Amino acid sequence: MSDDTKQTQEVKAKRTAKNSVFLDLFQDKKNLLKLYKTLHPEDTDATEDTLDIVTIDNVCDTEDIINQYIIFCKVFDEQRKLYGMTEQTVKETIRICKDRNILREYLISREAEVVTIMMSLFDDEQIMRTYLKDAANTAAYEADRATAERMIKKGKMSLEDIADCVPTLSFEELKKIEAEVMQLA
Repeated sequence: MSDDTKQTQEVKAKRTAKNSVFLDLFQDKKNLLKLYKTLHPEDTDATEDTLDIVTIDNVCDTEDIINQYIIFCKVFDEQRKLYGMTEQTVKETIRICKDRNILREYLISREAEVVTIMMSLFDDEQIMRTYLKDAANTAAYEADRATAERMIKKGKMSLEDIADCVPTLSFEELKKIEAEVMQLA
């Protein structure tokens, strides 16, 4: 099975999956309040209703929800090593974390959303790999076509011999190139 077929058949986990889950986790005001209280223990008056935007520049000390998120990320990394960037990795991560009481309430209430966040049929990395491979294939084809044109113009080899030298071009393609070269001559 070719790499392209494998990539097309296998749903890939987004490379930014952990970041996406982090963002989604803290969109819930209850979790955001836990994070805020962890970062600002001196603010005892904070409530879910008083929170608008929290920006994190430097987080040095972590507490319960942050530790749970870090453990979630570690479990994800372990599962990724076992199963690659697949849906199985995501589902196993969620299962293990729920079993270990890591972000359990969040994962139970938002499991489908977390799976959706972490999964993508065409993530940015896969799109870039496909683009680069297509560009390389196009460049290789153009180079082989130019080589075949030069060989045909010299007229010292049969199309069968040229096909052996430039196997990326079909015999039918070589006939078309030969017809084009003869028209230009």
